[in-house]
Amino acid sequence: MSENRYETAVARYFEAWNAGSAEEVAKAVAVAWTEDGSYTDPLAQVAGHEGIAAVIGAAHTQFPGFEFRALGPVDGNHDIARFGWELVSLADGSAPVAGFDVITLAEDGRIRSVAGFLDRVPPTA
Repeated sequence: MSENRYETAVARYFEAWNAGSAEEVAKAVAVAWTEDGSYTDPLAQVAGHEGIAAVIGAAHTQFPGFEFRALGPVDGNHDIARFGWELVSLADGSAPVAGFDVITLAEDGRIRSVAGFLDRVPPTA
């Protein structure tokens, strides 16, 4: 298994999270995840392209003007990979949210599942 397989999957993951319109998000999710793919983190547990796109849309609504960026290298073995990320403000560079995800890949290189963990979250009001 090449290192590139993991980096490609994670690049597609970030493309989905950073896509602009709902239509672009839907297209990017279809490229990144299998049809029955899942996404689980402390705030969401969904499966299928529509559910994943809805979670991404909710993040865009909650954090307008932000983008997800990789934090450190992608580490993978067999059909799993892990990587850190942060949510960065395009206006001032602040990163109020950061986390760590573990993905499982299907044979075609798309994501079968994501297990997400939040390491840094903004204080609650």
